[in-house]
Amino acid sequence: MDKARMLRCVRVLLLAALAAGGTARADGTARERAAMVREVAAMAQAVGDGAIEPRVLEALGRVPRHEFVAPLLRPYAYANRPLPIGHGQTISQPYIVAAMTDLLKLGAGGAALEIGTGSGYQAAVLAELGARVFTIEIVEPLAREAAARLARLGYANIETRVGDGYHGWPERGPFDAIVVTAAASHVPPPLVRQLKPGGRMVIPVGPLFQTQQLMLVEKRADGTLTTRQLMPVRFVPLTGGHD
Repeated sequence: MDKARMLRCVRVLLLAALAAGGTARADGTARERAAMVREVAAMAQAVGDGAIEPRVLEALGRVPRHEFVAPLLRPYAYANRPLPIGHGQTISQPYIVAAMTDLLKLGAGGAALEIGTGSGYQAAVLAELGARVFTIEIVEPLAREAAARLARLGYANIETRVGDGYHGWPERGPFDAIVVTAAASHVPPPLVRQLKPGGRMVIPVGPLFQTQQLMLVEKRADGTLTTRQLMPVRFVPLTGGHD
């Protein structure tokens, strides 16, 4: 690593530590959250993705991840790893949440659609960026629990829905950003239609229960698309009544 990149890395890590330690909710886990954010920032540098935006790291540092897992798993809530949340689903690894959020380039006041609410963690991170978040979960018990959890934690800018995320949420669109937290065999056309010109979608695409590719889909002003494969990932499958 050259000197300039090393200095940049140190600066990002310091910003991450200050964000997580200084603005986290007063729940006694600020130190663990700060360590998690530092690890996420360091991992982004190590794998060659470059620095994650400080505002994304700050958002990650404000969300009490232990609130989004079962009580028995709370000792592991700030480990940089996925954890089970029941019904065959998982809460994503913090690094993956940060990387996907960073790729969306979502500004305050923007509208974001999330497919696969899970326990609500990714939606909370997006909400901490000042976005209006619309999130869909097909597993009804998870959706109901996430809605209650997000309301209890004060996330008034998140709207939840039980349904098949493949078809999106057209009456709330179009969206500045769409994030899909389950693997699809292809990019769903309804989601492409609901993406604003200039918008971005991040979605894992590939065979189910195997390694997939995280893809960035960008819609140009004229409605044409560009796609890029970014990194190998493993997500639970996108389920529903689609082909």
